[in-house]
Amino acid sequence: MSSLIDSVNPWLVAIGLNTILLGLAWIAPKKLLTPAGLFHAWFLAILIWVTLGWQGYAVVMFYFLVGSGVTRIGMAQKEAEGIAEKRSGARGPENVWGSALTGALCALGVGIINSGFIVPSSPLVPNPQSLLLLAYVASFSTKLADTTASEVGKAYGKSTFLITTLQPVPRGTEGAVSLEGTLAGIVASVAIAFVGWGVGLIDLFGVAWCVLAAFIATNLESVIGATLQSKYTWLTNEVVNIFNTLIGAIAAVILAWTWISIIK
Repeated sequence: MSSLIDSVNPWLVAIGLNTILLGLAWIAPKKLLTPAGLFHAWFLAILIWVTLGWQGYAVVMFYFLVGSGVTRIGMAQKEAEGIAEKRSGARGPENVWGSALTGALCALGVGIINSGFIVPSSPLVPNPQSLLLLAYVASFSTKLADTTASEVGKAYGKSTFLITTLQPVPRGTEGAVSLEGTLAGIVASVAIAFVGWGVGLIDLFGVAWCVLAAFIATNLESVIGATLQSKYTWLTNEVVNIFNTLIGAIAAVILAWTWISIIK
């Protein structure tokens, strides 16, 4: 099946498949994306399919479907408390790129290298494609961990603490963490990392680096939320999400690079 898909022009497959999905999402009664968000997601999905094939597409779709699902956990309660995502969780363009900009850049890098437009050569980075693929999966592992930890914590967190002081704070406070949310975030990062492994983008060591990187980045994101986000108007949730996924991607690459250097 995969060989048949690979033999067809990837642009035709990407545009055709995602146009059909866009149409279905447009008429679906439950809106996961705003109208503008749909078109931005359509463009993103085409980019991912063309550069990384169905394998990369599987990762981003897993993130989108699971992330959308966990956003709706306890929605009525969260809306009543004023801590729910806006638009009942429907994602707009800012959410699409806040979550996926890092991954899209990694995918674009892989596509440019594979096209032969740039032929990197460095003894320090013998296989840049593999590191970019790791960074790609790690960025979505990080974002799904962050989304899951936040939404489960807001819905089920019995005790929430500000990460910088460990003082109890209300659920939904920027920079707040909970045991329930943290554990759920770890499970989510493991799940999507295994999807990346299952489709052949990363190896089992890569799964470990993605999970560790997601944990590091998610906690650093909470620190940013607790210390800086309220001080700067430009530091919106979407901008913080970009930093979050970028930290996760870089952390995974550093972990992998360090491990390779040790075992050599």
